Amino acid sequence: MTQLAIIGVYLALLLGLGLFSSRLFRGTGEDYMLASHSIGPFLLLMSLFGTTMTAFALVGSTGEAFREGIGVYGLMASSSGIVHSLCFLLIGVKIWSFGYKHGYTTQIQFFRDRLGSNGIGLLLFPIIVGLVIPYLLIGVIASGAVINGATIGTFPETFAATRGGVPHWLAALVICSVVLIYVFFGGMRGTAWANTFQTSVFMILGVVTFVVIANGIGGQDGLWANMQAATAKVAQAHPDRLTRSEMSKFMFTTYLLIPLSVGMFPHVFQHWLTARSAQTFKLPVIVHPLFIMLVWAPCVMVGVWATSATLNGQLIVPPDVRPNTELPLMVAKLAGPVLGGLLSAGILAAIMSSLDSQFLCIGSIFTNDIVLHYWDKKRFSEKQIVMWARLFVVAIVAVTYGLSLFEPRSVFAMGIWCFSGYTGLFPLVFAALYWKRLTVAGAYACVLTVAGMWLWLFAESGFGANANYTFQLPAFGQQLEMMPVLPITVASVVALVAVSLVTSPPPDETLRRFFPESQS
Repeated sequence: MTQLAIIGVYLALLLGLGLFSSRLFRGTGEDYMLASHSIGPFLLLMSLFGTTMTAFALVGSTGEAFREGIGVYGLMASSSGIVHSLCFLLIGVKIWSFGYKHGYTTQIQFFRDRLGSNGIGLLLFPIIVGLVIPYLLIGVIASGAVINGATIGTFPETFAATRGGVPHWLAALVICSVVLIYVFFGGMRGTAWANTFQTSVFMILGVVTFVVIANGIGGQDGLWANMQAATAKVAQAHPDRLTRSEMSKFMFTTYLLIPLSVGMFPHVFQHWLTARSAQTFKLPVIVHPLFIMLVWAPCVMVGVWATSATLNGQLIVPPDVRPNTELPLMVAKLAGPVLGGLLSAGILAAIMSSLDSQFLCIGSIFTNDIVLHYWDKKRFSEKQIVMWARLFVVAIVAVTYGLSLFEPRSVFAMGIWCFSGYTGLFPLVFAALYWKRLTVAGAYACVLTVAGMWLWLFAESGFGANANYTFQLPAFGQQLEMMPVLPITVASVVALVAVSLVTSPPPDETLRRFFPESQS
C-alpha cells in the first residue's frame, strides 16, 4: 500500500505541473503544438532525451537482457548515442530551419511541400500514424506491468487473479488518464515541462535503483564489490548471459541500423520545431550520448543479474516470469516499501515522458494534415484549432488503451518492429534534405516499398508473436541471418534512387526553396 500511495502522490504532482503550465498557454494552435518556438537548450535536451528513452529502454532492455544477456547493450545503446546526436545535428537543425521559415508543424507538411504533392502526404499519413501505435502500446503495456509488479500482494482478495497486485488494465487506465489530462490542458509547453521533470526523476532514481539492486544481490560492503558479486552469480549459473557468442557478427551489425529510426520519429520531429534557434541544438547534440549510457548500462546489468539473483534461497525472478515484469519484480523484492514506491515512480516517469509527446504528435498530425489542410484553415478560429487537436489526442489515447488490452507482446520485440519501419523511411528524409534529384515518384516508391516489406515480414513473424524472428537470406551456400530492418532499408534506398533517376527532376522553384545555396 505504501508503494501505491507514493506512486499516487507522484502522479498528482505531475498533474499539478501540467495544469500549472496551462496557465502560460497563449491560446493559439502554434502555442499548443509547438510552444511558440520558445524552448531553450536545457528544456530541449530533457524533452528530446525523455521522449526517446521509452519503456523500450528501461523495461524492454531489462527484460531482453534477462533472456538474451549482456549483448543487448551493444545491440542498441552503443550506437544509439552517436547516431541520435548525428540525427539531431544533420536532420534536426535543417528541419528546424525549414520549419521556422515555412511554418511547418508536422513532418507531413514538410514532405508535402518539399515534394510538391498532396498525395505523398495522404500516403505517409496512415503509415506514420500506424507505426506510432505500437510505439504507444509499448508505454501503456509497460506502465501496467510496472504498477502490477510493484503492488503484488497488496490486495490479495480484491485482485486475487493478479497475485494481489493492481491489474494491468486498471494501472494502464490510470496512467493513460494522467498523461491525457496534462497533455490536453498543457499542450507542447506542458509536455516539455513534464518531460524535463520526469527525465530528472527517472535519471536520479535510476541511479538509486541500480545501487539498491546491486547491494541487495551482492550482500558485500561497497558498490563495486556488490556489482562483482552479482556478476559472479551470473557467471556461475548462466555464463552465456555474459557474452554475445550466440549471435553472428553480421546479425549484430544489422542491429546498428535501428537507431536511425529517430530521424523519422514524428514526435521527435515536432520537438525539433519547438527550439528557440539553431544554436539551441548544441547542448542536446553533446550531452545526449552520455545520458543514453547512464540509462542503458544499469538497465542491462540489472536484467543480466536477474537471471541468477536469489533472496532467501529463492530466485527473485522466476524463469517463466510474465514478459516486461522483470525490473518491477526486482525493485519490489529488493527495496523497502518507501524506496520501492519511489523507484517505481521513477520507472513510470520514463514511460510517461515518451507517451505524452506521442499523443500530442498524433493529435497535431490529424489537426494539421487532415482538418486544416483539406477543410480550409481560414474557416477555423485559433480556439477551434486547439479543440480539434485536443479531441484527436483523446481519441488516440482511447484507441491505444483499447489495443493494450489484447494479448501482450514483448516490449523489446514490439519496439524493434516499430523502429524498423521508421528506419526504412530514414532514406526519405535524408534525401529530401541533401539530394536535389529526389522526385515525388521516388518518394512514392520508397514509402510503398517500406510499407510492403514491413507488412510482409511482420506477418511472417506472427505479427510480433515470434520475438526472435530473423530474416534468412541464402548466400554463399549458407543461410545469412539478419534483422528485418536490413532488407527493409536496402529495398527502400534502391526504390528511392532508381525511380528518382528515371523520372523528371524536381522543378527549379522547389530547388530554389530548399537548396538556395546551390542555385545562387
